[in-house]
Amino acid sequence: MAKVELKQPIVQEISENIKDAQSVVVVDYRGLTVAEDTQLRKALREAGVTYKVYKNTLVSRAVEGTQFESLRDVLEGPNAFAISTTDATAPARVLADFAKKAPALEVKAGVVEGNFYDEAGMKAISSIPSREVLLSKLLGSLQSPITNLARVLNQIAEKGGAADAAVEAAPAEEAPATEAAETPAE
Repeated sequence: MAKVELKQPIVQEISENIKDAQSVVVVDYRGLTVAEDTQLRKALREAGVTYKVYKNTLVSRAVEGTQFESLRDVLEGPNAFAISTTDATAPARVLADFAKKAPALEVKAGVVEGNFYDEAGMKAISSIPSREVLLSKLLGSLQSPITNLARVLNQIAEKGGAADAAVEAAPAEEAPATEAAETPAE
C-alpha cells in the first residue's frame, strides 16, 4: 500500500473535523508535562473543543481551499490543533487561560469565523466572553429599564396612598393656622 493511501484517511479526518468548524487554533505544546497535557485536554473537552496533534503536511493538505488555508504559514514545528464547531471563542479562551498556568503552551495563531488572527489577535479573542454570557448580559441590559420602571411605579403607588392621607391632613392643619392668623387681625 502506498504512503499516500495510508495518509488519505487522516487527511479526510482532518477535513471532516474542520468542515463545520467555527474556529481552529494552532498551539505549540512543547514543554508541557504529561499531567499538564491531560489537564488541558480535559478542559478543552469540557468546553466542547476537539484537540488533536496532526502532522503539518497532512493539515496543510486538509485546509487547502478552505477558510482555514491561512494557517499554512504557521505550520512549523510540533503543533496541536484546537477545533470548535459550537463556540468560536472557546478554544482561545481555554488555551489562554491554561497558558497562564503552563507558560510552555504557546498559542501561535488561529482562524475564527473565517478571519486569521496571529498570537496577539488570539489573546484579544480569548478575552471575549462566551455566547451564553453575552446573551445573559444583553438580557440583563434589556430587563433593567423595565424592572426599574416597575419598581418606581410600585413605589409611587405605595406612596400615593400615604400621600393622599398626608394631603388630607395638611389642609386640616393649615386651616387652624389661618384662622388663628385671622383672629388677631380683627
